[in-house]
Amino acid sequence: MGMMVTGRKVAETPSTVRYEFGFDEEFDRVLTIDKETWDISPDDGRVDAAVAAIATKIKGVWREQGEFPAGAVFSS
Repeated sequence: MGMMVTGRKVAETPSTVRYEFGFDEEFDRVLTIDKETWDISPDDGRVDAAVAAIATKIKGVWREQGEFPAGAVFSS
């Protein structure tokens, strides 16, 4: 069975970036990424497949474009 996780950037500071994300465009969770260390912190404390999927997608776009994307979609 496939999975679709969608994220949208909601805040960015010099040290962190925050994304709302969730399954099937239900943005019911928030992920904070440390820009220097790439530590990821979901606000609810649950590090699961959805967190890993959207963080990996965001990092891939960042590597390609050199900046954090306004949004990202992971689907499998």
